[in-house]
Amino acid sequence: MPLSAPDLTKLQLLDAALPNVAFDGWSPATFTAAVAATDISIDRARHLFPRGATDMAVLFHTEGDRAMVQQLGRENLSELRFRDRVARAIRIRLDVIDDKEAVRRGTALFALPHLAADGAKLIWGTADAIWNALGDTSDDVNWYTKRATLSAVWASVVLYWLGDQSEDYADTDAFIDRRIDEVMQIEKIKAQVNGNRFLKPLTGPLGQLLGMVKAPTRMQDVKVPGMWRTGDDQ
Repeated sequence: MPLSAPDLTKLQLLDAALPNVAFDGWSPATFTAAVAATDISIDRARHLFPRGATDMAVLFHTEGDRAMVQQLGRENLSELRFRDRVARAIRIRLDVIDDKEAVRRGTALFALPHLAADGAKLIWGTADAIWNALGDTSDDVNWYTKRATLSAVWASVVLYWLGDQSEDYADTDAFIDRRIDEVMQIEKIKAQVNGNRFLKPLTGPLGQLLGMVKAPTRMQDVKVPGMWRTGDDQ
């Protein structure tokens, strides 16, 4: 599902802010400079970005997700193994970043305790965008485990990429492959455990419990991403 484009005025302010982020971070000074560089009133700017540069940092991230989804839609991934499709999506997400310092500053910003929840939500959003773009149709607990696992991979990849000075980010490419290989090993172990008849007395009840978990629907409150199946739902 394509991510909707934001207000053009918001993009104009974001573009005006980016040259200052390397020096002042996602700070009030950056927000003020962005407003001064445009003909947009301060009241309008504060209406669009109630938290100032913090909301600009959020928009910078989600615009990266949107660019990634658009690029994925132009590629033919049909001949790739699924693990390679995920790896390709992660690489594209990095490739669409045109301001590495803005990401570095954003990583520091969302590491602050009072913004940690925002940072986690953005990471989850990237993982969700990747799975949706790759056609994920899971509607049970797998919807959550896929995104949780990919969120952890994406977070570690970004941190590695920020410090990578290898040519064409070759070290980051190798790091991505290693992380995905590790995930595939975990999935292999899970399949072996679930298929072990001696463990069925233990895994069976847990599997039934997890089977009651549903993926969120578009009509649900985003603050409550899942729900339990009731008798009427089954």
